[in-house]
Amino acid sequence: MDEIVKLREQFQRTVCLEVMFLKDCQTPSIADIDSNLSSSLARSITNALGYPVSTNEIKPQTAGRNFETAVRDYVQSAMKVLAHLRPADWIYSVHSNISEFFQYRHLATLKELVEKNKDVYTALGDYVVKPDVLVARRPVTDETINQYNEVVNQKDIAYLTPLRQTNHQIPTPILHASISCKLTLRSDRSQNARTEGLNLIRNRKGHTPHIVVVTAEPMPTRITSLALGTGDIDCVYHFGLNELMKAAKDSKNEAVQDSLETMVEGGRLRDIADLPFDLVV
Repeated sequence: MDEIVKLREQFQRTVCLEVMFLKDCQTPSIADIDSNLSSSLARSITNALGYPVSTNEIKPQTAGRNFETAVRDYVQSAMKVLAHLRPADWIYSVHSNISEFFQYRHLATLKELVEKNKDVYTALGDYVVKPDVLVARRPVTDETINQYNEVVNQKDIAYLTPLRQTNHQIPTPILHASISCKLTLRSDRSQNARTEGLNLIRNRKGHTPHIVVVTAEPMPTRITSLALGTGDIDCVYHFGLNELMKAAKDSKNEAVQDSLETMVEGGRLRDIADLPFDLVV
């Protein structure tokens, strides 16, 4: 079996057991139980996966934390499998301040200034966000850079790039990706993924990291609230897109099928299996 298939299945099994639970002993908690369509799609997805879903209630905060951890662990394992495509010393973390990374280190100083002045804080707000899952790479030594042939040794050449470790008194990781984990998309809070994305774009000094969202939302109409449009989010990834597509087809609901096809064909919605491949770009 393909390694990515194994990791995808392991991730989905973890979500079913540690993130979801059955409401009324039959409907997965990712569904909106007030919507027959949402409930039907959610049941179809979990039935297609075939993994047991917890029968014990899981509090929303606990489910959210478990989902973030599951996404972090999956991405870490999958990127190890793809290490030959993008070799690097990667860091995977949950809820780290973006000011810990090279492109945003200036925000730590700005945060101190803002916190000391209430008027400035009222006008500007908090610049330092803590995305759910972050992927970063450590700077590399000259020894690593020169391992195949002499690329650079002089201190006055390539002395500003963050990738070269010798350019830092204290080596600072470079933010590579920000992954927002939204188990469902049934509240306005799901839209803070856009706010985080805009913060990452506007406040950076250097290249923009990948900015993506991972969700298990069964309703395509709700996924469109984040997937459609461009600029602040690269793409939305579903924890079981293949299973959702099949559930939509089985529902005989043309609007649901058309909505999914529009997002997929438009490059705005992909499966969780696609995520590690996109991150090594």
